[in-house]
Amino acid sequence: MQPMYVSEMSPKRPVPQHLVLPRGSVSPQACADGACGSDAGANPSDESNAYPFVYAIGNIEIRFPSLGVEKEFAQATGRTDTAGLTDQQAIQSVLMKPQNRYLIRQVCWVFTIEGLDTYLLQPREAADYDVLLEGVRTNPSREDVDVVVGVRGPIAPPSMCNGLTVPIVGFSQIYSFDRNSFFNAVPVPEKQNEKRFRSSISEVFNRILKIADNAGASDEHRALNYLATRYPAVYNLAAERFGAGYSLASIETAVSRLSGTRRLVNVNIVFNHRETQVPDRYSVRVDVTEEFPFLSSTLTPSPYIER
Repeated sequence: MQPMYVSEMSPKRPVPQHLVLPRGSVSPQACADGACGSDAGANPSDESNAYPFVYAIGNIEIRFPSLGVEKEFAQATGRTDTAGLTDQQAIQSVLMKPQNRYLIRQVCWVFTIEGLDTYLLQPREAADYDVLLEGVRTNPSREDVDVVVGVRGPIAPPSMCNGLTVPIVGFSQIYSFDRNSFFNAVPVPEKQNEKRFRSSISEVFNRILKIADNAGASDEHRALNYLATRYPAVYNLAAERFGAGYSLASIETAVSRLSGTRRLVNVNIVFNHRETQVPDRYSVRVDVTEEFPFLSSTLTPSPYIER
């Protein structure tokens, strides 16, 4: 489980051919009013339009869709030597056995955000089952983090996962790491105190995760989550501002007035001086037109917040 600043994705191991799912088994949601395409007039923050992408930060959990699957898993566990293992270690041990790999397709892979069931995950490629398995920790903790990038499909029927009705996400990438490894992977800028720098990363990262209703589905939240996990300059700035006597006042988003055929989101970071309360604003622009967001402009001082 490597942090993203070290490696974009862990190497995939071969998956037996009988685990291959056909492409297109998860389709994007229908566009609002049947209007799909790059409509310049579409509302960029409308989650039901032509861009049903997800860039979410949370945790992956295994659930049993039915009593029959739960009993089958129990029988497989009985055939596996799990003496001395914790429950999580036993689950991973069972699923890693070649003869038990069929169970990977039988269980539900639930993605939770802030403890709430948010998505059901479904691979779009055969090898992605191994990526799901990497999210099953042998020693889980509250510091574990999973990041899912994919396409949001329809709401799951009640029969799919024991009555759980949440959107299905066909994922393209999953990153799994723990917070300490992630924080330690961000390079410390020159002349920065390492301990203070790591503390600033934690504060900004946690602030983004605590933003209300951040399910990683709206353009604004996808932009925020992308920056939190892929753009270390945000943390460099925070550490520098904290050292200069500023506190983090807010992290705000606004659809860029430059949006047209491309969907652009401005992320505005505001610091207030602790003594004078004079604000210090910075802005970075993220292109969220496609499934994989990217920087449209780097982090720069901003005299005002674009609306």
